[in-house]
Amino acid sequence: MKSKPGAIIIEGHVQGLSNTRSLGEMGIPVYVVDKTNCIARYSKYCKKFFRCPDFISDEFVPFLIELAQKENMKDWVLIPSNDHAVYNISKNKAELEKYYKIITPGIETIDKIYDKAKLLDLAEKCNVSYPKTQYFISEKGVISENIPFPILTKGRNGLTFYKTVGKKAFLSNSEIELRQQLKLISQKTAIENTFSQEVIPFDGSNKTISFTAFCVNGEIKSHWIGEKLREHPIRFGTATFARSIECEELFEPSQRLLKEIKYTGVCEVEFLFDPRDKKYKLIEINARTWLWVGLAKACGINYALYIYNFVNQIETNYPATYKTNFYWINPFTDISFAIIAIVQGKLNVFTFVKSLFYGNKISSVFHKGDNKPGLIYFLNLFSFFKTR
Repeated sequence: MKSKPGAIIIEGHVQGLSNTRSLGEMGIPVYVVDKTNCIARYSKYCKKFFRCPDFISDEFVPFLIELAQKENMKDWVLIPSNDHAVYNISKNKAELEKYYKIITPGIETIDKIYDKAKLLDLAEKCNVSYPKTQYFISEKGVISENIPFPILTKGRNGLTFYKTVGKKAFLSNSEIELRQQLKLISQKTAIENTFSQEVIPFDGSNKTISFTAFCVNGEIKSHWIGEKLREHPIRFGTATFARSIECEELFEPSQRLLKEIKYTGVCEVEFLFDPRDKKYKLIEINARTWLWVGLAKACGINYALYIYNFVNQIETNYPATYKTNFYWINPFTDISFAIIAIVQGKLNVFTFVKSLFYGNKISSVFHKGDNKPGLIYFLNLFSFFKTR
């Protein structure tokens, strides 16, 4: 009897752990691959763990090919949870498809998503709003009068920029500060690799919202929406506390973007509401599952399973609705960074404490019958914070 094809979860941090559980619970064999120690390897649903080269390195794809041959994993599906892994798999998709089933789009599509200049061109074409933006070609370039301070300067390719410069973004409140930042950036990478945007004012309620979807050739089969209630760093960071919501206004602009590039697979489209003109502005698109994908699963949207079923031609009934007002928390990062925010006067103590007692709340790491990953996370907090 032919064994059931399995899945390779690439990067086994919080989102990789969720994907491992989502498939393992369905009896699907799951192996986890990561360049460092990770919590997903300790899940009871992880059959094997393999340490790999850096996801963006030239050694990563040969490693995957050798692994498929050595472990006899013909036609297993690759599910990356990291942008570098997505990019490398996309770039080498033709070669990898000889060994694996891959839903990650080809490099032509990925470039339109991960190069922010191309993404904003796409948004312009699809009539999707985005923050006012300027591209500098020199640290001495003229600053547009149409972009008010404060201004956020980031890399056109975010992860590459972070690895090169050491920061995800630079926030400037004046021309002098912006000039200093551009000069610093130019010492480590070309200014042409960056873009500068206005910062959308924060009125206390306009949180980052993620419209997520599973698509086939740009057609949205199922979607789910959530918002970051707390994040680190504040306003520009990674979710530590989030909830599921409805936001019908985001369906049409997201659909236009995904249809234009004929996207197939799971993606996250991030928006931020601008209180000045009452419009949602596009921030970015991630061509993979995201950190709090487990919340979508708890609400009835199992993205990892949709990927597996699609590549294996298994019929799927895609849900038209999902549960709202469910909450997701990373207890370790949320408490740690909330304390810092409280000390800085950026978070109300009562609001924070009250949120800890909300109902319909799931943990990022603890799960009934599979708590070992959460315990490992707790025992290795410092090393995980350092490597992640």
